[in-house]
Amino acid sequence: MLNNWKLIILLCLTLGLAPFFPEPHLWGKIKWIVGGAEGMTLKDWFDVVLHGTPFILLIRIVIVNLSAKITESSK
Repeated sequence: MLNNWKLIILLCLTLGLAPFFPEPHLWGKIKWIVGGAEGMTLKDWFDVVLHGTPFILLIRIVIVNLSAKITESSK
């Protein structure tokens, strides 16, 4: 499941970017953190983890596949 590209892309486009309007929730939280994260509660940090996990999984699958290709080409 963690190596399924289609599922991870679907998670990024749905959970990762929800709600879509007026801006993706994760984008607003990242701007808040970059701005100093003043006033963020535990709920807000949980939101960052919840909406950010699909993108972490996407980065992970890219790294795993690239390292497998590098290892394969060096043989």
